[in-house]
Amino acid sequence: MNFIRKKLDAIKPLFEKGGKYERFYFIFEANETFLFTANETTPKSGTQIRDAMDMKRLMSTVVISMIPALLFGMWNVGHQHFLAIGETAEFWTKMWLGAKLVLPIVIVSYVVGLGIEFTIATIRRHPINEGFLVTGMLIPLVMPPDIPLWQVAMATAFAVVIGKEVFGGTGMNILNVALTARAFLYFAYPTDITGDVWVFKGGQPTVDGYTGATPLSIGADVAQSGENMVQALTEYGKGWADGIFDFWNLFIGIMPGSIGETSVLMALIGATILITTGTGSWKITVGVVGGAYVMGTVMNLLGSNAFMLLPAHYHLVIGGLAFGATFMATDPVTATQTETGKWYYGILIGVLTVIIRVWNPAYPEGIMLAILLMNVFAPLIDYFVVGANKKRRLKRATV
Repeated sequence: MNFIRKKLDAIKPLFEKGGKYERFYFIFEANETFLFTANETTPKSGTQIRDAMDMKRLMSTVVISMIPALLFGMWNVGHQHFLAIGETAEFWTKMWLGAKLVLPIVIVSYVVGLGIEFTIATIRRHPINEGFLVTGMLIPLVMPPDIPLWQVAMATAFAVVIGKEVFGGTGMNILNVALTARAFLYFAYPTDITGDVWVFKGGQPTVDGYTGATPLSIGADVAQSGENMVQALTEYGKGWADGIFDFWNLFIGIMPGSIGETSVLMALIGATILITTGTGSWKITVGVVGGAYVMGTVMNLLGSNAFMLLPAHYHLVIGGLAFGATFMATDPVTATQTETGKWYYGILIGVLTVIIRVWNPAYPEGIMLAILLMNVFAPLIDYFVVGANKKRRLKRATV
């Protein structure tokens, strides 16, 4: 590291004021502060607040918390491929196939996103922060394994430019950037992010009875029938993948779906890291899970179709609810800021997720739309919470 430090110190004058590459100073600074702690950590004037957490540490912690989901997702992509074609394979063979499919998506996401941010920072002459470190990892984790790379590039560009930079950059966006990328693909190229796209088959014939269905797509299919949804999930895969949709298998995440969002277990590991480090809000996460469970129970009482009668705890292990509750809903920029507001925000996301799943068979996964909708209402929730606090204090002051 000393060698790298010396090299950076040697070329730094070229990027400082009056240097040959002055206009690219903020790109140099971004790479320098990513590798090393900045020389100045407090302002020269004004109020100073000492805190061990800064943007780099915050974003690095979130990225670390997503690594379990990334690694599991790579293995699961390979596992689902060999399951679909009826072949067996070793652990590392599955990991290698998954890595070949997933890592290019990660690379495209980071190259396109950082390239745009570097370009805009150079034009506007403002510092580059580490905000895209998290977004660049989240975008691949919510994509299907065989999504065309050019679509990943387009979605990333749209999300960074329209979802963030037009509002002023990191900290100013009103919508979660990664979910903006997924929403762009859902509405622009729906055939490549819905239906039988969640398993990479590589053009090979699949085993008899294979459909590539996800638990939520099964729910949408049987919603208007008299079939028991739990029974439909249990019977799916007989003869080629017995028990693929059993409850505990759904909890572990060995099923078709987006690259990183199938495993509740990996999401729990990530949530533990975020909560213990104080990076993520446990109130929002618990609120999402609690709201989904309560709404699922209400649907059971009002049940008129198979999806409404699905036991409430199944809503917690199918789709991307756990992943969304851990990494998306807790986004500190687009979520509510007040402590009381975080409860309302999280609970409403969980409630809306179940409502969208049950009553909108055209889009059985509801977590994306629920979070984006609540992103818009987050400032309003904070407004009413702050207003209520003011009224209570005024009453105490006049007593």
